[in-house]
Amino acid sequence: MSTQSVTTPRWLSAEQQRHWRAYVEGAALLSEALGRQLERDADLASTEYELLVRLSEAPDRTLRMSLIAAELAHSRSRITHTIHRMEARGFVERFACEADGRGVNCRMTDAGLAWLVQAAPGHVEAVRAAVVDVLTDDQLRALGDAMGAVRDGLRAPQKAR
Repeated sequence: MSTQSVTTPRWLSAEQQRHWRAYVEGAALLSEALGRQLERDADLASTEYELLVRLSEAPDRTLRMSLIAAELAHSRSRITHTIHRMEARGFVERFACEADGRGVNCRMTDAGLAWLVQAAPGHVEAVRAAVVDVLTDDQLRALGDAMGAVRDGLRAPQKAR
């Protein structure tokens, strides 16, 4: 055992534990359900779908690889493997960043955009059925605000690096 002093953990109250477990179970079930829907109806993994969405919203449907990894909260190597699979399907292409020769950009192709346009309606309906239609407007707003705060809190240390 370490010679460091042992501090008493700040245990969760019964109510906090109930909310935490509801979040953990709900997030896992939601992720699984939405992933199954994308695989079944669009032949896409969740990360692939989210990548196509981000690229579709970017100027010239192009983002730097490092930005994609940061926004999707995945390692660069995981994003590189995902993009490699998507390149093989003709959905994206990589090329050197003109402004910085060390960087690599990823651009969505017309085929990728067409695939996303076909996949989006079914996925949006699955999101509605699983989340939007189950919650009140106030609950949805609170969920978005809460998870935004969690996201910002977890990303804050990365910004300081």
